Amino acid sequence: MSEAVLRCENVSRFFGGIHALKGISAEVRQGEIFGLVGPNGSGKTTLVNCVTGFYPPQKGRILFEGRQISGQRPHRIASNGIARTFQNVALFKGMTVLENILMGRHIFMNPNPLAALFYPVWAAKEEVAHRRKVEQIIDLLQLESVRDEHVEVIPLGLQKRVELARALCAEPRMLILDEPMAGMNQEEKEYMVRFILDAQEELGLSVLIIEHHLDVVTSICDRVLVLNDGNKIAEGPAREAMSDPEVVKAYIGGQAHAA
Repeated sequence: MSEAVLRCENVSRFFGGIHALKGISAEVRQGEIFGLVGPNGSGKTTLVNCVTGFYPPQKGRILFEGRQISGQRPHRIASNGIARTFQNVALFKGMTVLENILMGRHIFMNPNPLAALFYPVWAAKEEVAHRRKVEQIIDLLQLESVRDEHVEVIPLGLQKRVELARALCAEPRMLILDEPMAGMNQEEKEYMVRFILDAQEELGLSVLIIEHHLDVVTSICDRVLVLNDGNKIAEGPAREAMSDPEVVKAYIGGQAHAA
């Protein structure tokens, strides 16, 4: 059994009178692909937002590689080695694919007027190193043909791939993907699955993925956590957890409704 790289311990989050997360505990192990699934409004994105610092948990704690990160700001968590993509495409319109991917390097960039003054001997070296990393990710995700295109004119499937590339350029040890297949056709889904698996193997990542396409979940996830109404209702190997009676009931409304 691999060591836990991310651990959530009794995490709760409230929004006014809404109890979005109710004491959720789970762990993502080193090198695995961990699925986070459940009906709409079950608390999946809220849990990811707690992990990435957008909504700190009001109860419980979150640890990454043994260090507590709950309560830290998002940029701090990113610099600790966690990168994410978003449910809705969050690219910078008016910028090229290359420029958007390069934004993933921002956590390593330290603007310095002195470096700019001596650009040829100082800042240029740093810029070349950043671009070299970006080019490696472009090659990995096969984005060469659109690298100079503006992101708003390329298909959704490619836009999602650009988001993945931008996250990978932050050199994370844990990658969090929020519905990376949303809005895609079958061919685009197959491409995205392939690139996620390639990146996970090539870069040695642990992956936490929120996904509504259950065929994707059962085919690529080692284990899954199923949420419903802020509660954990199942956890374990993907196919086993998805066949749990409570999970079936949450998705299709129980035996009577299914009939």
